[in-house]
Amino acid sequence: MINRDLVAASSEPIILSILCSEESYGYAIIQKVKEKSDGQMNWTDGMIYPVLHKLADKGFISSYWGKSETGRKRKYYAITDDGRKALIDRVEQWQKVTSTLERLGAMDGFRC
Repeated sequence: MINRDLVAASSEPIILSILCSEESYGYAIIQKVKEKSDGQMNWTDGMIYPVLHKLADKGFISSYWGKSETGRKRKYYAITDDGRKALIDRVEQWQKVTSTLERLGAMDGFRC
């Protein structure tokens, strides 16, 4: 499993990345993260919804109520133009962290 702090730090860019390719709702986002992480990131409702609200407050995502295939009401989320800019910024930051770890040898089986 991935460290909780890393999961929290990566939640915004991960959600924005998902919403960049398609609108989605909370449960579907949770399932996509689980699938794409090969089960290493198991988000919960209690984790994702505060992040979605924070992203909405920042203007990075918008939301609307829609109906599922079964007719049930769901809140769907979509990325905004500001969210796309934020995603680019967040990815660049992660690339800098990854690059630093690579230069330190951490990505090549770093040994202490």
